[in-house]
Amino acid sequence: MGDRTTLRWRLTLVYGAVAVGVGLLLLLLSLVLVERALSTTILGAGNVGVALPNGPVLTFGQYQDLLREQALERLLRQGLLALLLLGSVGVAVSYFLAGRVLQPLQDITAAAQRLSAEKLDARIALAGPEDELKQLADTFDDMLGRLEAAFEAQRRFVADASHELRTPLAVMRTEVEVALADPSASAEDLRAAACVVRDATMRADRLVDSLLLLAQSDRMTGPAVRERVELPEVAAQALSAVAAEVQERGLKVATSYGAGGVLGDRGLLERLAGNLVENAVRHNVPGGWLRVDTGTVEGRARLEVSNSGAVIDPAEVDGLFEPFRRHGTARTARRGAGLGLAIVRAVSELHGGTIAAVARAEGGLVVTVDLPRSP
Repeated sequence: MGDRTTLRWRLTLVYGAVAVGVGLLLLLLSLVLVERALSTTILGAGNVGVALPNGPVLTFGQYQDLLREQALERLLRQGLLALLLLGSVGVAVSYFLAGRVLQPLQDITAAAQRLSAEKLDARIALAGPEDELKQLADTFDDMLGRLEAAFEAQRRFVADASHELRTPLAVMRTEVEVALADPSASAEDLRAAACVVRDATMRADRLVDSLLLLAQSDRMTGPAVRERVELPEVAAQALSAVAAEVQERGLKVATSYGAGGVLGDRGLLERLAGNLVENAVRHNVPGGWLRVDTGTVEGRARLEVSNSGAVIDPAEVDGLFEPFRRHGTARTARRGAGLGLAIVRAVSELHGGTIAAVARAEGGLVVTVDLPRSP
């Protein structure tokens, strides 16, 4: 409150000083004009005598000088009085106008004081003409909207990550407790428990790696390493990594590899292609199909992965790129942590690319990644 009052009084003093200065200038100008007007001598009347009441006899010129001095003195006295009144009114009006001018800033400050990490729904919603203050208030409202969305995403991300990590930890703890509680457990039982613990540990390890990759990509403004990477190569490597699972699920694979070179981080681009292919395999139907295409479209390198699968509501497609989101469920799935497409989007944006997904009417998904082509 003190800062706003100080600024208000500073503006008041500036406005008041301007008003007093203008009034003083007008008073001086009036004195000069009146003095010039009264300095004109009537021709032929210089030696005419004028008798003052209870005073000496003066010539007309002397009498004119006396009148001029009295008029100027009276004008100066009344002008100073009017200037004092004008200054008082000017300060009062200036104080009022300064308050009106600073009101939007006070609203912005009040909105900022109401904010906290738990409550970011405060808005200014300033009404009025589209001036600088209205633009400032609208910009502040937009910033609050982005902050609210960011904090909400962060809270949801932390909750989802905690949920995902709790599951493998609970599995490991249960297996260990069961093994310790059974004094007659055989070596085969202990080995089976150890395998379960190993699988849960690997799942937690993959989850942590994915979380670190997402966190690093959010802080980076571009790939740390730039080299020419051919999309057909990373796509072929991704398919080779899931060959056993493709065969196990009886999936048919089709490929079309056109030239598509990208300048970027090979490790991240391999992760991008790997996540797309893994997502197409794990969210497919037994005996289904998947297709991987690379090439150049409108001067940009393209990687497109399409697959059969369950029917997806088009309204749910955008949500699949959020962390821990999967088709038909959030945070719960038989396999994976729900970070695959989120990492794909992060890596794509890190390389200056775009990503789009379209739900197929027959079931499944078509994901297209366009990246800047390497010279």
